[in-house]
Amino acid sequence: MSEIVVAEPIDDGGAEAKRPVTRYLTMGSGSDHNHAPEPFESERLPATLASEIQSFLRVANLIESEEPRIAYLCRFHAFEIAHNMDRHSNGRGVRQFKTTLLQRLEQDEETTFRKRKEKSDIRELRRVYHAYKEYIIKHEGAFNIENSHRERLINARIIGSVLFEVLKTVSNTAGPQALANRGGIQPKPYDLFGKPYNILPLDQGGTQQPIMQLPEIKAAVAAIRNIRGIPSDEDFQKHGKFIDLFDFLQYCFGFQEGNVANQREHLLLLLANIHKRKTHKQTSVSKLGDAAVDELMRRLFKNYTSWCKFLGRKSNIRLPYVKQEAQQYKLLFLGLYLLIWGEAANLRFMPECLCYIFHNMAYELHGMLTGAVSLATWEKVMPAYGGQTESFLNNVVTPIYGVIRKEAKKSKGGTADHSTWRNYDDLNEYFWSPDCFEIGWPMRLDHDFFCIPKKSNAKNPSASTGPVEERREEDVEEGEVGVTQKELHEPKWLGKTNFVEVRSFWQIFRSFDRMWSFFIVSLQALIIMACHELESPLQLFDKVVFEDIMSIFITSAILKFIQAILDIAFTWKVRQTLDFSAKVKHVMKLGVAVIWTIVLPVYYSNSRRKYTCYSTTYGSWLQEWCFSSFMVAVAIYLMTNAVEIVLFFVPAVRKYIEISNYRICTILSWWTQPRLYVARGLQESQLSLLKYTLFWVLVLLSKFSFSYFFEIKPLIEPTKQIMKIGVQMYDWHELFPKVKSNAGAIAAIWAPIIVVYFMDTQIWYSVFCTIFGGVYGILHHLGEIRTLGMLRSRFHTLPSAFNISLIPPSSRNDHKRRKGFFYNKFRKVSKSEKNGLAKFVLVWNQIINSFRLEDLINNRELDLMTMPMSSELFSGIVRWPIFLLANKFSTALSIAKDFVGRDESLIRKLRKDEYMYSAVKECYESLKYILEILIIGDLEKRIVSAILTEIEESIARSSLLEDFRMIKVPDLLAKCIELIELLVEENKDHHGKVAKVLQDIFELVTNDMMTTGFRILELLDSSQQTETEAAYFSGRIEYPLFGSAGGRNTIHFPLPASAALNEQIKRFRLLLTVQDTAMDIPTNLEARRRISFFATSLFMNMPGAPNVANMVPFSVMTPHYLEDINFSMEELHSSQREVSIIFYMQKIFPDEWKNFLERMSYENLDELEKDKTEELRNWASFRGQTLSRTVRGMMYYREALKLQAFLDMAEDEDILEGYDSVESRNYALSSQLDALADMKFTYVVTCQLFGSQKAAGDPHAQDLIDLMKRYPTLRVAYVEEKEEIVENKPSKVYSSVLVKAIPDFGDQEIYRIKLPGPPTIGEGKPENQNHGIIFTRGEALQTIDMNQDSYLEEAFKMRNLLQEFLQNQGRRPPILLGLREHIFTGSVSSLAWFMSYQETSFVTIGQRLLANPLRVRFHYGHPDVFDRLFHITRGGISKASKTINLSEDVFAGYNSTLRRGWITYHEYMQVGKGRDVGLNQISKFEAKVANGNSEQTISRDIFRLGRQFDFFRMLSCYFTTIGFYFSSLISVIGIYVFLYGQLYLVLSGLEKALVIEARLQNIQSLETALASQSFIQLGLLTGMPMVMEIGLEKGFLNALKDFVLMQLQLASVFFTFSFGTKIHYYGRTIMHGGAKYRPTGRKVVVFHSSFTENYRLYSRSHFVKGFELLLLLIVYDMFRRSYESSMAYVLITYSIWFMSITWLFAPFLFNPSGFSWEKIVDDWKDWNKWIRQQGGIGVQQEKSWQSWWIDEQDHLRHAGMTSRLFEILLSVRFFLYQYGLVYHLDISQNSRNFLVYLLSWIVILVVFLLVKAVNLGRLKFSARYHLVFRLFKATLFLGVLSIIISLSVVCHLSWRDLVVCCLAFLPTGWGLILFAQAIRPLIGNTGLWEFTRVLAKTYDYGMGVVLFAPISVLAWLPIISAFQTRFLFNEAFNRHLQIQPILQGKKKNR
Repeated sequence: MSEIVVAEPIDDGGAEAKRPVTRYLTMGSGSDHNHAPEPFESERLPATLASEIQSFLRVANLIESEEPRIAYLCRFHAFEIAHNMDRHSNGRGVRQFKTTLLQRLEQDEETTFRKRKEKSDIRELRRVYHAYKEYIIKHEGAFNIENSHRERLINARIIGSVLFEVLKTVSNTAGPQALANRGGIQPKPYDLFGKPYNILPLDQGGTQQPIMQLPEIKAAVAAIRNIRGIPSDEDFQKHGKFIDLFDFLQYCFGFQEGNVANQREHLLLLLANIHKRKTHKQTSVSKLGDAAVDELMRRLFKNYTSWCKFLGRKSNIRLPYVKQEAQQYKLLFLGLYLLIWGEAANLRFMPECLCYIFHNMAYELHGMLTGAVSLATWEKVMPAYGGQTESFLNNVVTPIYGVIRKEAKKSKGGTADHSTWRNYDDLNEYFWSPDCFEIGWPMRLDHDFFCIPKKSNAKNPSASTGPVEERREEDVEEGEVGVTQKELHEPKWLGKTNFVEVRSFWQIFRSFDRMWSFFIVSLQALIIMACHELESPLQLFDKVVFEDIMSIFITSAILKFIQAILDIAFTWKVRQTLDFSAKVKHVMKLGVAVIWTIVLPVYYSNSRRKYTCYSTTYGSWLQEWCFSSFMVAVAIYLMTNAVEIVLFFVPAVRKYIEISNYRICTILSWWTQPRLYVARGLQESQLSLLKYTLFWVLVLLSKFSFSYFFEIKPLIEPTKQIMKIGVQMYDWHELFPKVKSNAGAIAAIWAPIIVVYFMDTQIWYSVFCTIFGGVYGILHHLGEIRTLGMLRSRFHTLPSAFNISLIPPSSRNDHKRRKGFFYNKFRKVSKSEKNGLAKFVLVWNQIINSFRLEDLINNRELDLMTMPMSSELFSGIVRWPIFLLANKFSTALSIAKDFVGRDESLIRKLRKDEYMYSAVKECYESLKYILEILIIGDLEKRIVSAILTEIEESIARSSLLEDFRMIKVPDLLAKCIELIELLVEENKDHHGKVAKVLQDIFELVTNDMMTTGFRILELLDSSQQTETEAAYFSGRIEYPLFGSAGGRNTIHFPLPASAALNEQIKRFRLLLTVQDTAMDIPTNLEARRRISFFATSLFMNMPGAPNVANMVPFSVMTPHYLEDINFSMEELHSSQREVSIIFYMQKIFPDEWKNFLERMSYENLDELEKDKTEELRNWASFRGQTLSRTVRGMMYYREALKLQAFLDMAEDEDILEGYDSVESRNYALSSQLDALADMKFTYVVTCQLFGSQKAAGDPHAQDLIDLMKRYPTLRVAYVEEKEEIVENKPSKVYSSVLVKAIPDFGDQEIYRIKLPGPPTIGEGKPENQNHGIIFTRGEALQTIDMNQDSYLEEAFKMRNLLQEFLQNQGRRPPILLGLREHIFTGSVSSLAWFMSYQETSFVTIGQRLLANPLRVRFHYGHPDVFDRLFHITRGGISKASKTINLSEDVFAGYNSTLRRGWITYHEYMQVGKGRDVGLNQISKFEAKVANGNSEQTISRDIFRLGRQFDFFRMLSCYFTTIGFYFSSLISVIGIYVFLYGQLYLVLSGLEKALVIEARLQNIQSLETALASQSFIQLGLLTGMPMVMEIGLEKGFLNALKDFVLMQLQLASVFFTFSFGTKIHYYGRTIMHGGAKYRPTGRKVVVFHSSFTENYRLYSRSHFVKGFELLLLLIVYDMFRRSYESSMAYVLITYSIWFMSITWLFAPFLFNPSGFSWEKIVDDWKDWNKWIRQQGGIGVQQEKSWQSWWIDEQDHLRHAGMTSRLFEILLSVRFFLYQYGLVYHLDISQNSRNFLVYLLSWIVILVVFLLVKAVNLGRLKFSARYHLVFRLFKATLFLGVLSIIISLSVVCHLSWRDLVVCCLAFLPTGWGLILFAQAIRPLIGNTGLWEFTRVLAKTYDYGMGVVLFAPISVLAWLPIISAFQTRFLFNEAFNRHLQIQPILQGKKKNR
């Protein structure tokens, strides 16, 4: 920067006169000499400059008030850097920034120059720099200081580091003399200032920090820094020695510095934690043991070694025999893998691709370590890509990333056909084949793997492959890491690998072919049995019946033939990558299927009824046995199945065959097992197999029994009769009059029954899920403590249960004893566990305090619920919380007062209630203790002592009732309360009152109560007898007892200041005064639920708790995009949705609002807003679905760990002192606790947009920084998109950055890892998680969503949960731990309540059954805990391919299962979760889930699970994943099949003819058969699991009440409506695609949705289907009346009426204020505006009908030919109405001629022409010739009217005909619209498309009016609106919440 140089004069003197000339560039002419400095913007900086200059600007702002000149120099230095980086200001915002900064420098130059304290800038800098340096040196070893001092030291380090940089630059530009005067400047002293670090400060200055003093950390650091034996640094042209093994790897392979630093810490923490856990019995852990390294090697390289075996390659992890060297080699291999993984970016989704990279780089590493020589070059083996900066990124990661990105672009955002592009799975699966080694190393970039079709290549210049492209073919070495040279060939696109995702319903059959084949042949068998009218199972063995039943194997052969064809058709597009053996297998399977399909029918027809029979012994149940040649053929056909059945019952053998790489095993499994790396050996243990087999045998027995007796058998006889009846006359023109046996009628009757047959297994699954899940829940103590009463009665057992569950065992004996579950849970506390009581009290109090901080309880409840901490606890004496003892003392006094009998009986009666006895005892002890302190007079002391002695002696003699008159006890209680009240007030003026009360108590006890009160008086008399006391007593006669005179005090009042004493007095007061009201403590429902669940969980079976030092370390990660972090004050008061958030929160959480005001000591909101803005924001945010709520909940883990570590280390005295006081005073212990917590817990929030938000000044960024300041250990990972100027052109560079917060500085960058390109190229959320996962730590990872929460009491159980990973139950430990969720949004409205219960039943009873016994639990979202090491080596915690992995979470479960992982579920721990609570939000969520399930249906994961699971586990997989959605779909299809069948029967006249014939012949069963479709009423049993779960957790009476209440609140309407959402989006997405993420919004949702919004959301998914069902029902009703009773019609169709009306009107029924007249009027105006508004480019769908209509057809835009044909086929059904109804018109005069139907089309054409004519007339005449246009319309109207009148006279056209014509032609018009939409590519540019649009608009407007009419009529009735509000918000009314003001939209109510 030649024009701006920071220069100093050679002479330090005379600075004023000799100011440097160059300095004047920044001086203004008229500077204000007295301006007040303002901070310069240091956060909103240009992206190209921010990382380089931000620290200088921040330091300038920080020190400006004290050192203005230094601040000026820092800013000037920042300006220099900015100018040097971008001289031409090409970057975005750079010119503006430089101008602003230059202006500030001009402004500050003069004023700061005058304030300079030294003669020159160098001296000024040096002075300040040395001051900070000395401060750091002085305090650098003191890490046990309090937080404020620690923060000061951190700030000093940062400022010192920045000043050093400025000083160095100034010194370098000041000239030789200045340098000589200063004595030069040393290199940057990192050991003094330290580098930014995450957890471990590994620089020299951090060695004294507590975490670095841990022996396990020291051992790990020493092992990593052991560089003896590695190649010399001279081989790598490195200046200086290698620091450690990571430094060596960096210089070998060119890894990034940020990646190396990150993975160095990662490996150190892994080693330290495993080492500590493995060696906790040893006295010394100072040296890293081989056990820890071997354990980590085993877990990290298990996938790599399996991959090598699968491909038949030798592992390149080669270790020396020398033990010392072996550990070093192991660490190098571990470090190498982690460095590859840490820099792999999107390649992390491709685990076997990483294996390939590691395989080759490990070969090179081993070669370098051993000094091997290359056979090709005869030189030492060196890395192929060298060790230049970013070499690994540019040469290895970027080329493969480029392929991923180009393929993703081909997907066109997921809308392109899946067969046209390769997703992550396709690219990864290429590395499952030995062909992958043809890529070579260095990689051959001309290989087919890197080939993308040219049209895609041109569009992606940014994904450059860097310098690797210049590598020539001859560079490829032969041998292990290379391939032999091959002839050059033109690269071709490889295409899909192993699987193609084809959109077809056939995928469901193909994936679960065994299930569908089983159901189909079973149906055939049941029909055959019913036809033979079997009455006994033995009749099956009748030769005729048996032969007929065996015909099912012909069907089976045909199905296998279909399956073989489908397999070939669906894998046709992967033929390029299929190996030859797979192709041969497909052809052979087809050939075998063809042979059996021919052989079995031929044998059956030839040998039918031709038997060879043999008689059996006399008395046998089988008289003779016969067989035919067909039976022999079947036996041969079944031989292969017999082998499978045998292997099914010995899963261990089958598993061995599948996973073994031996040639013989490969040959044995070739026919049944595809040669894939995953989906092998999925068999479970023998016991698990038996359990889920039993479950499914029971389900299938029930299903087939019901189907046989209630569905199939009743239809057989009517079917035979229908076949006999001959129908000659039809009511229409019959197209197939020669079809015999009334086949149409039979099809219409049987079709819905068959549909029900295929879906009712889902219902039977729900029934048995309820039974098994309920039994399992009871056995596992679920709901053991459900209510407050149960909690109070069992509270005394909690300390023991707590000690067993949550306190680590102190010895091995103790550990063994824990196995006796019931013994442990209910035994009393032993002497060795007495300190467990104190620990329980400490933890209990922390939990209650957290309730108070969360405002769930108030101050009074806090006092009532806490337990006093005292040394008595170590003696086993517990002082229970007051809420347990409420009213106990007064009850005890009442019992004693009226008691007649012996003392022993009284004591026995009191002891029956432990809490009562405890209350009496504590009250006595407390009074005794208070009197000891209060009374200080000698005589008074003796008197009180004598009274107490008398009482205790009476108790000992069992003569209390004789010695004391208990009738006066209530009077004594009143006096004691009066005394305590005076003591609490502490008013000095009440000294006399205290004395008076004491005197009253004395007189009451001695005179009225004690029968031996004279003894106390004798004590007074005896005091007169002693001479020494004569004078004293004479005075005593003068002054009353407890009085004061002559400067002598007998009582110490006010009492001495003591917190412990005050607490005891307060507690004593509560014991005496608290009445029955405390029985309901806590009053807050959430607090009750949490306490009850925590108490229940202590009695559940959970692993023992280890010490914190030995626990499994873990991380939590939360992905964040644009969601709210903290509500701002503007948001709190904004009312976009008619009500402000703060007003809403006050009304929904009234008790918590009061508690908050009490905690803040304010009266109302106005006062609070003035002083406590941040607290108010937090309070509201903690009740929304915000990031701050989630972070607070997750940081409870750290708080719990610190407390548990404290309990592990603390002595009894420390526990008595209390955790909070020890932490605040004992800084050494506090630092140790922090160090342990840091080692065990990390929390990373992956805020994808934080960088751009910060640069743009978005308040969200500051909220996030504030969050990090509040929680200093919170880390934020974000993707930085930065422009770099390359050749004067900006280019984008992407980096993953991890930051932390420094209190006075904001965020500080810790690690920066450059990415090969933008990370989000697939689904956003999984790729956001993927970029941040490298910054997590530990062996476990909990993924938490943005809408979740956790609680302190649950956090205490985390270390128990993590022990599950070490429990080797069965043959393998689990790799994914499922947790239950509590839906915390269930209290807002009835919809939220329904959703909460539905979700709760799934995440509890549903998942309980999935995990055990069914063994098919996957990953259903968060809060599951992953085995982190397992998943980072197997593709991560989710999948990210666009569209196909829309439900990214569940694919993590599929992937884990396919890779032989075991997933468990645990209910002793829960996490909070928010759900959508408005109908529209719920529907969007349901749509997203349905979309995701349809994509799962066509995915390779589901296909492989369906094919490779055994039969019964496959059933479990189907019915608990996509089967639920497909069953729902076919149940609705069943309704359509039934109604269209009935329509056919009615309109054709078949039903009429059959019923009349049946009546003539008196055949009752036929009429019954025609009405038998009442079985179509489905879904009644699917709600059972929900009822069972409520019953378990709340009691079955409450469950019944809740269920009835839900029905009264129209829960059935809600679930039926949701049902429609599921089936619409599931079916449409499978056929046409269009799956996408649908944001739902998580703010206030108690608002009114407009009619337009509801119509847009539900028009095609619900309204159209509802109108169609309504039309079907009306037509059916009109034409069956003449021969069928109305009751039969109602019985058949009532549920369909319910469904259709629900689908039409539910959105308005569940819409708040949906029947308010004001809202109705606004909605009508809005609706008309929306319909009329023109659409087009840029017009959103919520603004215009036209835009919405175009968007609604998005799914068809990308649909293929098959999908369009299917759509056309479906639209044909709408033409059936017209065909059937025109023959029923009076005008047709009973003609059956086909001409009648053709004439009806002419009528439609005329109507269309009339409409077109009116439109043309409007265009031509309406503007200028308005009168002509009106005359034209009148003429048309009169013409049409005259035609109708003429037809009515001449052809007998009736009014009924007009109605029927509407019913006939309306569906036809809709069918034509659907037909036109399907063929849009053909007619899109013609006038037909415009006509289609007008017609569609007319239909939509008509449907809208039909829907609007009844709503507007009901809105006139006020009672309707009131009723709606009541059922919508019944829960709120029950809790006395003020919901009405919210609905009315009041913005403030303070």
